[in-house]
Amino acid sequence: MNKPTDSSELAKLLQEINKNMVVLGMKLDRIITIQESLKKILAPKKKPSYERLPLDVATLLSLPDHLRKTALALSELGEATATQISEKTGRVRAAESDYLNQLVTKGYVSKKRRGHDVYFYIEAK
Repeated sequence: MNKPTDSSELAKLLQEINKNMVVLGMKLDRIITIQESLKKILAPKKKPSYERLPLDVATLLSLPDHLRKTALALSELGEATATQISEKTGRVRAAESDYLNQLVTKGYVSKKRRGHDVYFYIEAK
């Protein structure tokens, strides 16, 4: 690389370096933004806690799979409608409504009406 001979050449080089630094700064900002987005996407998902579920392991295991899945989903949500449970489990609302009412009959779950909606919840024992 040739050494600049006068101050105008030096000024041009400094301007070019400054312009390149600005471009690099913008690219680094973009990389950091992408990195933060990837961290959020790839972060480990929080494992569900079943602490509020007043059913012991033996009782849970004695339930049929479909009722157990509903009870665990309700435990995660705390209080929910059959629609919210169906969104969590991926099953149709009518089936979840039936399963929730079976759990009510067995005494594991309670329900209350708020307006037109029926909310199911697990009472702490």
